[in-house]
Amino acid sequence: MENIKYLLLAVLVFCTGVYALAQDETDALRYSYLAPQGTARSIGFGNAVGSVGGDFSSLSVNPAGIGIYRNGEMMFTPSIKANSVNGTYQGNTLNDDRTRFNINNAGFVITRAAKGRRYEHSKWKTSSFAFGFNRLADFNRNYTYSGYNDPKTGSSGSEVFVTDANSNLGDINNRIQDGASPAFLGYQSFLINPDTQAGVYRTVVPWDSNGLSQTRQVHETGGLNELLFSFGGNYMEKLMVGATVGIPFIRYDRNAEYSEALDRPTSLFSNYSYTEKLTTKGTGINLKLGFIYKASDYFRFGAAVHTPSYFVMTDQYQYSVHAVAQGQVASVSTDPGVFNYSLTTPWRGVLSATGFLGKYGFVTADYEYVNYHSARYHFEGDFSDYETSMNQAIKNTYKAASNFRIGIEGRPVDFMMVRVGFGYYGTPYKVSASNTNRIDLSAGIGFRFSHWFTDLGFVHSMYNGQEQPYVLPYVVVPTATLKNNLNNAALTVGFKF
Repeated sequence: MENIKYLLLAVLVFCTGVYALAQDETDALRYSYLAPQGTARSIGFGNAVGSVGGDFSSLSVNPAGIGIYRNGEMMFTPSIKANSVNGTYQGNTLNDDRTRFNINNAGFVITRAAKGRRYEHSKWKTSSFAFGFNRLADFNRNYTYSGYNDPKTGSSGSEVFVTDANSNLGDINNRIQDGASPAFLGYQSFLINPDTQAGVYRTVVPWDSNGLSQTRQVHETGGLNELLFSFGGNYMEKLMVGATVGIPFIRYDRNAEYSEALDRPTSLFSNYSYTEKLTTKGTGINLKLGFIYKASDYFRFGAAVHTPSYFVMTDQYQYSVHAVAQGQVASVSTDPGVFNYSLTTPWRGVLSATGFLGKYGFVTADYEYVNYHSARYHFEGDFSDYETSMNQAIKNTYKAASNFRIGIEGRPVDFMMVRVGFGYYGTPYKVSASNTNRIDLSAGIGFRFSHWFTDLGFVHSMYNGQEQPYVLPYVVVPTATLKNNLNNAALTVGFKF
């Protein structure tokens, strides 16, 4: 149990900021910050599906959209993600990118629609059931940033090992003998030495001289998909109601490396790299309830509420150091570790409205409220203090945010639709030094025939993030700015029955 605590400490002190840690406030945000990525049709008009309905993506936003269906259908949506990140650190900018194939969406809807006399006498005009999945978040991303340490005010990541080694001054050898501690990694790789006169450890990295480069490279994969079971219906052609039981699945993999190197190596130090490997898996459950009311043939509005998702999570991790220092070449690794915990993500509320232009199309909008600071961890065993500190960090770091999605669909001819959309996702941070609002720009085209349909959608997302390569209690560590440009092109093919 103690070994797990020290491994958690190792990753906590070595990397922080937006999208960087394991079991901390940044992970809570990663699994709470959702942007629907279902069908190509919904992508085309900005995923503003709350009161449009009749689209499988709507079942993860406002399940009352199932009441719009008149026929059964099945659909499948492959997509290509091409993501680019500019990382700026100490005045230097590097670009990294990643392209990946994904499945955004797949599912089917079974609809029972009243007809003839039964339609005239029945108050419930349709009832439907749906099963499938929608992709709600995508974690695929590569980024790199690099720069030179400031010789006057800078620091070295190796001081993380020093801080841990000096944390028990009553017995300074205690920390370096623990095979799971940061001090052990630093000492066994020859990056820190004891100062016997002062009774403390010191780094061998000459961070206060010119020529110390610092680089962090991160490779992320995975996503959050929601398996869903939805049911609902149409009451008197006025009120559509629906419910979705969601079973979200998380898979997140991160391989990250932080390195430091001298342009002019000395006899004490040349270079080192700190590597982390992390795999997070989680399974959760939630409930969504919603309604859509048809005020007239030209206007309808809707509302939905999403309960928090409760996740059971597992992290698998390993950390290592490779260093050339004190005339030695050393590679040191911790044993692979496993940590189990649970996470509760925030509740959400959605308000929607759609105005119809007869048979020529519609204009639609969604407003979403997300209480990011309500996310909570639960750690079992001897981790109550860590749980309290992480949950307090969530409350101190994040706030409630408002998201807006607006879309237009036009029908120039009976069988073809063109679409444009806009999305604004408000910053979840209480304090931020960079623009962390997310902007989505989207467009699409679709074709509808008697028994099948196809749609093509594209969305370009832009937002900034921040990250520090390591954390020290007594020094302000430089912050990297990450400018994210994410692209998603999706194709939906579906059949009606």
